[in-house]
Amino acid sequence: MDDGGPVLSVPEHVPASRVVDINVYDYEVHDGDAQMSLRAAVRQKGAADIAWSPYNGGHWLLTRADVIDRVVNDAERFSNRYIGVPKELNPVRIFRPFQMDPPEHIPYRHLISGALSPRAVQQLRGNARDLTVRLIEEFKPRGECEFVTDFAQHMPIEIFMSIVGLPESDRLPLLAIAEKIGRPKSDDERMQGYAMLDDYIIGLIAERRDAGEGDFTGQLCLAEIDGKPLSQDDLIGVIALVMIAGLDTVAGMLGYFARFFARNPERRAELRADPSLIPGAVEDLLRRHGHTVMAREVREDLVLDGVAMKKGDMVVAPISLHNLDDAKFEDALQVDFRRPRKPPHVSFGGQAHRCLGAMLARTELQIFLEEWLTRIPDYDIKPGFELGSRTRVTAVMPSLPLVWDVA
Repeated sequence: MDDGGPVLSVPEHVPASRVVDINVYDYEVHDGDAQMSLRAAVRQKGAADIAWSPYNGGHWLLTRADVIDRVVNDAERFSNRYIGVPKELNPVRIFRPFQMDPPEHIPYRHLISGALSPRAVQQLRGNARDLTVRLIEEFKPRGECEFVTDFAQHMPIEIFMSIVGLPESDRLPLLAIAEKIGRPKSDDERMQGYAMLDDYIIGLIAERRDAGEGDFTGQLCLAEIDGKPLSQDDLIGVIALVMIAGLDTVAGMLGYFARFFARNPERRAELRADPSLIPGAVEDLLRRHGHTVMAREVREDLVLDGVAMKKGDMVVAPISLHNLDDAKFEDALQVDFRRPRKPPHVSFGGQAHRCLGAMLARTELQIFLEEWLTRIPDYDIKPGFELGSRTRVTAVMPSLPLVWDVA
């Protein structure tokens, strides 16, 4: 990729001692564990808590939980305007409210929150469980499945599509668009993905604008902010954000959950013996496998822990480096089903931009563990298969073939 190599020079205000040869979007992954692999790479390079990476246009890299917490929760000095680096490869139409700063983002969060409220999620729980059971029972007699395509890219995505009101026939084309945006093979492909998503949403809006409230998209077409209808750009931005989040995040996390239990049969037995541990298991697995890289833009010249940052500098904060920091979490690499909820992880982002779909994600992941471990309690990764991860703004496992004894 054109943005995969280092820039030709480092800005004058960046001390040479802070420069580190790490590309947070492209690094060697061992055994499919993108999170531990990035932590290992950062430690091997001896990166400072606040380092400078010359890749992807050049940016500050935060490597410890304490400084990550302070940056991602400081909207006055660090803007959420860009979702990744470099700046020029961000959406032309901003994803609302994610790429907006408080307080302007609040009305847009309200547009989404109703569809993902505790009451709404509770109503979806039965459908999610029925779908999970149906998918598992379909491939269970075979004694094998390709977990990503047979399950992870079905269950959470079909639930999401039912919320937005999209036909199942659009699932695969939308997944292809999400892949172009999230893990493109080139810069042009990423921008093509944004354009394709815009075109799809424009058609969706035209179809639903006069259809009445109905689903989430229909409700948005009738919504107002400060007494004014949403503009076309507003509608596209809100729907695009919901789509990208719904198509990629939980599906990606499911792969890491399935990998963990395939590698740790004693932990499967622990949950089967005491299902009350499942909510705690979900929470610590979310922490252990945080797979997103957050980005912020410096809003004004400032000094952070003795490091001079200039207005316009980009700051990158990998969630995995926060969640796997032993100074924040005891035995951070270990999954503890009984780990206290405090201190909190940041797998669902920071305070002002905390993910509105967090409750739905937790519910889907919990249902997955409940139903999978009941129906396929013992399984393994197909012998001889070498696990990998695709890394970029969000890391995913592209393939995970599983096998089990049908007897």
